[in-house]
Formats: sequence, structure tokens, C-alpha cells
Amino acid sequence: MIVLSLQSGTSADGIDVAVVEFALSGLRSDGGAGAPPQPTGVAMTCLHAETVAWEPGLRAQILAVAAGEALDAGAWTRLTTRLGQAFAEAAARGIRESGVVPGLIVSHGQTVYHWVESGHARGTLQLGEPAWITERTGVPVLSDVRMADIAAGGEGAPLMAAFDRAWLGADARAEGRSIATANLGGIANVQLIGTDGDVVAFDSGPGNCLIDAVVDRHSRGVDGFDDGGRLAAAGRVHDGLLEQLLQHPYFAAPTPKSTGRETFDLGLVDAAIVASGAFGLGVHDLVATLTELTARSVIEAITTEPSEPPAALICSGGGTLNPVLIARLTTLGAEHGIAVESSADRGIDPAFKESLLFAFLGYCSWHGVPFALARDAPARVLGRLSAGPGPLRLPEPLAAGTSVTIARVDRIDRIERGEPIETGGGAR
Repeated sequence: MIVLSLQSGTSADGIDVAVVEFALSGLRSDGGAGAPPQPTGVAMTCLHAETVAWEPGLRAQILAVAAGEALDAGAWTRLTTRLGQAFAEAAARGIRESGVVPGLIVSHGQTVYHWVESGHARGTLQLGEPAWITERTGVPVLSDVRMADIAAGGEGAPLMAAFDRAWLGADARAEGRSIATANLGGIANVQLIGTDGDVVAFDSGPGNCLIDAVVDRHSRGVDGFDDGGRLAAAGRVHDGLLEQLLQHPYFAAPTPKSTGRETFDLGLVDAAIVASGAFGLGVHDLVATLTELTARSVIEAITTEPSEPPAALICSGGGTLNPVLIARLTTLGAEHGIAVESSADRGIDPAFKESLLFAFLGYCSWHGVPFALARDAPARVLGRLSAGPGPLRLPEPLAAGTSVTIARVDRIDRIERGEPIETGGGAR
């Protein structure tokens, strides 16, 4: 089966497109007269991957809405329409560039709000109407992949828990020690994969979002991130401001937990500056302090929860391109005996790990495989399907209790950056 995935993270850097082929890697028989053999694993081959830049005006609107800009009903309708059209064009481009037509498209959409109340997620909003994608491509679309878990009592995040359990469970058993992963997006999420295959997953706090917001404000929109960690490298950490930021109640909240840009925003930074007396702090020192906040909160998250620190921390996401952040994670991790590495060291491009995640979730949902994102939440088949032009013909669900593992991940092509997606904003 071939699955095309579409996603734009909380940093809204662009639409990540991946075309992924799945092949069964093993079969087992559970017995029973005439019972068909069941798969024990899948091999994933990434046929094509690229990031298509948002049209600048549309990206600015995404970030403004995520920051709390009020819209009326008409503006919300126009925004989700334009986003759906952009995802549709990105999907059509992925099909054209890869030369294959997928059996399923998974569109995560663009998160604009993650509603957390009394310590638990109550709802989440991802924009990008999937009907535009099915109409443009003729392929069924799986979307809204978080809400089933929230409705069942989970957090709807991090979705990476499902992927890492399948990808690294065998490695943790073989090494006899847990393995941690961190996806360093706008919000950072961490996963702890135990030797028994159990996964503890939650958002550790800010990844790149506070750094990006400060750089964007300082440059008046010219720069959207700390390119190469240059600002952080030229600054010094302000200890008082760092300690003030680390006092945020989210860091001490029990797991499972999830958060978003609506919690970690510029207002939080400005309030912490006032409370710590860090008036007049230059942008270099401010970015250095926020970079240290991300590194410190990630390491504290993976060393506070387990009884023994993990053997390794495997990093992915845009933050892996920041050498200052990775250097601090490496130094802080070494204090606990944790080796910090890139997901590339284990065969997965850190820029497209989330794309593989969504393709994997789509493959499993298509085959009726449920996931539980949190330890105590019931398993659910994630997402809702848009049929497209014709009726849906789903395969028979896999046997109850079947756990699909990832046996191998291959990459045979990658395109770095595509041209911005242009949308007219109206019906076409």
C-alpha cells in the first residue's frame, strides 16, 4: 500500500509531503480453522519527500490565529478553505513528483488551538478542509487524527508515541534499557520507550516556538527562526530569567499532559522578563536563554519520569538544525549517562519523521489497527475518512490485539524545499 502524508507543524514552516510505500515484513498464524495469517511488521520505503513553503501571507495568518487573533465565522471559513486548497495542491504535487498514485492520503492539517483545561486536553482544532484534497486528487483522505483519542480520555498528543512504540520497542528490549525520543518542533514532545514495549509520551514544553517568536518580533518579520543557532551562540544565558521561566506550572504538572503555542507565547516571555528584572536584555541573550529553556526542560522531562535514565535520546524535528540546542542537550544528557543522537543515526531523516508517523497512522487506521497514545487511555482507531469521488472499500480489519511493528525504514529520495503554495482563496 502507498500512503501520502501531509502535515504542517506548530511552527508552520511549510507543508511536509511524503509518499511512503508499505510492505508486510512477516506473517504469523494465530490458529483457528481457516484463519488467515496476520502481519507482524511492515517495511516502510519513502519514495518522495519535500517541504512546500506556505505562501507568506497565509503563513502570517496561521501564526496570527495561533497567537489568538479573533476571527468571525466568515474569516474562519475562508481560512480553512484556503488551507485545504493548499494541502490539496501539495498532495497533487507529491503525486506528480513521485509518479505514483497513493491508496490513501493522510492530512494532519494545521493546528491552531489545543484546548487544555484542568490539566487535560478537552479538544483540538486543525484547519484545512479535506474535501478539497479528495476533490483535487480523487484519493480518500484520513484527517482529524487526534480527536478520537481525546474523546476516549487521552491527550490527543503526542501522536509520535504510536510510531516510536512500533519503531523502537525491539531496540529497547535488545539494549535492556529504555530509549527516549524528542521531536523538537514548535512544541517539544518526548517519548520514553520501555524494555517491555510500554511508552510514556507527553509534551515537555516549548521547542522552537518561543525562540521563533522572539526572533520574528526582533527582526520585524524578516527572520522567523534562529538560523544555525547564531543568535544563541552569540549570547549568554540569563540565569534569573531562566529560573523564572522554569517555574511555569506546566513543567511540574503530572503526565500525561499536552500543551500548545497558546500556553507558551510572547506574553509568557514578557511577563517572565518583568518578574525576573531582566529589563533591557538583548536579543542574543534572550534567545540563548530560551534555547537553554528548551534543552533543560527536555532533559528534565526524560530523567524525572523513569526510575532509570534512558540509554539514548534520539532527536528529530526542526530543532535538530540548531547546533546550540543540540550541543546543550548533549552536555546535559551526558550528566545523566544519556547519549544524544539524531534519528538519522537510526535511518530516519529528522526533518521527515513526523511525515512517516502520519503515513504509518494512516496505514494502521485503514487496516483497523487501534492505538492508545497514553498509558491509561483506551485504544482507538484514529481519524475520520473522506471518501472522495467513489465509495470506500476498506480491507478486513486485522485480528484484535494485533500489534504492527516497523521492521525497516528506507529512504530513496528527498527534495529539500519546494516553491510556495499559491491559493486563490475561493472555490475552484
